[in-house]
Amino acid sequence: MGIQGFMTFVCSHRNFFHELKLKNTKLIIDGNNLYHKLYFDSGLDLVHGGDYDRFTDVLNKFFESLSVCNIQAYVVFDGGCDISDKKLETQKQRFIEKITMAHSLSQGRSGSVLPLLSREVCIQVLRSLHVPFVQCFSEADREIVALANLWNCPVLSFDSDFCIFDLKAGYCPLKSFQWKNISSMKETQECYIPAQCFSAQRLCHVYNNMNMVLLPLFAVLTGNDYISLPALETFFSKVHLPVGNNNHGGRRHTRIHGLLNWLSRFADVEEAMENVLNYLRLKDRDSVRQLLYSAMEEYSLYESVNLEQYFLNGLYISPTAVKLNLPEWVQFALARGELSPLLSDALVMRRVFLHAQVEDIKKPSAHLVTKSVRKLIYALLLNACHDSQHEAQRSKELRVNEFDRLEAKLRRSTIAIDYPYDDISEDLSLSNLPQLPLESRLKLFSQGLDLKINGLELVPSSYKLILAAVCYWIKHADPKVKLHHVKALIMGFVCGEASNIHNKPEEHEGAKTVWEQIRTMRMESAQHKRLILEDAHILCQWQCCLQIFIYFNQLLSLPLPEPDITRLYSGSLVYHMIQKLKASSTSQDIFKSCPSLEKLYQDCMYAIMATVPLDHFQSKNKLSGKSKKKGKVGNKDLYLKGDNMLESQPHCDLSNRFAQLSVED
Repeated sequence: MGIQGFMTFVCSHRNFFHELKLKNTKLIIDGNNLYHKLYFDSGLDLVHGGDYDRFTDVLNKFFESLSVCNIQAYVVFDGGCDISDKKLETQKQRFIEKITMAHSLSQGRSGSVLPLLSREVCIQVLRSLHVPFVQCFSEADREIVALANLWNCPVLSFDSDFCIFDLKAGYCPLKSFQWKNISSMKETQECYIPAQCFSAQRLCHVYNNMNMVLLPLFAVLTGNDYISLPALETFFSKVHLPVGNNNHGGRRHTRIHGLLNWLSRFADVEEAMENVLNYLRLKDRDSVRQLLYSAMEEYSLYESVNLEQYFLNGLYISPTAVKLNLPEWVQFALARGELSPLLSDALVMRRVFLHAQVEDIKKPSAHLVTKSVRKLIYALLLNACHDSQHEAQRSKELRVNEFDRLEAKLRRSTIAIDYPYDDISEDLSLSNLPQLPLESRLKLFSQGLDLKINGLELVPSSYKLILAAVCYWIKHADPKVKLHHVKALIMGFVCGEASNIHNKPEEHEGAKTVWEQIRTMRMESAQHKRLILEDAHILCQWQCCLQIFIYFNQLLSLPLPEPDITRLYSGSLVYHMIQKLKASSTSQDIFKSCPSLEKLYQDCMYAIMATVPLDHFQSKNKLSGKSKKKGKVGNKDLYLKGDNMLESQPHCDLSNRFAQLSVED
């Protein structure tokens, strides 16, 4: 986000920068910009739902480079939306652009849409590397600037808004931060990262020693995320901006160059503001003045949170959160990244934006599959009082607006919240949720989702939430999930485990064999060009299920262990496995050389198939009349019957519990 066209303008002028050999320093990193830029610049999959394992590798290498140069990173993420609603129209416009780009990608054209779980993967990598990070209550720019100036260290980002602030140690754009090209000092052999460091003072010096206090006015006049006034076009159509010798890039750059030159004539903001307003109609001046000053407040630091206290003592006190009277546990969980910004937006703004994905645009949004779970989350977030006397009031208040797509257009829908837990005796107010016994929180989780969590006792605890999401996905996805989708997904999980262990010498040699097979499949998957939209759409629904299950689990203070998703899912690999399984079921045999991986695959499949009716994956016309007459049989009985039938067949592999399922509809 930021100021339209300003980052490319700045990067085209080398005299705004100085060379920096970054080492032995703290570095404040804009977390949102980091994971966007690293993902898009690394050539990772954008079409099949993301390659999170490869993204994890990129993140690990990035922070390893910082560590080699003795650079201590502090990562700061944006939180929820600005409660002032100043950016709502900008958010809508950006969301429409993402829908358009997602559709373009689905048709084999260009676009840049971040895969759904990229943020969660980034946060989990930071935790595993013990890199300090914080998630601010809303936008983080001012907190980043205040901390960087307090510690006298640079900021790393690619947001043009940081060009407006007076950063003592400068601003390093990610574009010119050469973290892959570590160099060393000749004298001391110390390693450093070559970087370009922008200075707002240098920019002002180039423009006739312009007063730096005019930069926020320049930002809002140029058009940032907080303001887009038609009246400003009247100003630009009438004012005579100096042209100079700017030859670096188009009409927008010419306007930026001219506006900076023009503003440099004035001593302060008040004088410049009045000269701007003189070009407007009298009746517009007061309202435009008020809007411009209001937008400029975003570049002031007077309300910034002291992040030093958070990084030193774990204290994060947002004045806005305090004014909203949010429970203390919610504030700290948000700061630690233990609650998603989507939850705070639902709680505070009663409004959420559902991430655009590369799916079949002719079908309903993939997020529809988790609508009932989101309603559960909204009910728990907004259940301030569980009291029949307040039932009428609650029914009016419990509304959340969701922004999603309808085909290729933006759609807003209002979700009326039904309260599903009237039979629960405990106090379910938001402030009390973490104090509930584990058994009660597990009951809330499983009862609300209509899932039997105890049916997953065979699998490792770290897989219980993942497989619960799989079972929900199988039950609710539309188009219907086929058996080859499930097999490919579970194979993808196990491949993630294989990537974790293939370098460990104590592991079975078979793990290396599995890893080589996975590498071969990865190379094959890179050759796929045409996207089968039904498969892509079904996999998008899977990611929606996993994402919302993680958020629901977070809200209930982790009744189930939070799964490690950093290597859980490689979209391009799973998509390729689906295509292979359509042709042959033998692809699932890749784990035979490694008993531990094969057991994990079989245990996961058994847990899922024991939860889902076996005939779920069979066409109705293939069900025998006998089985129809008998009605439903218990899942365990079906397995026993299936194994006994297999035992009587020659040349049957008894180790494969699912051989009877290898031929599907």
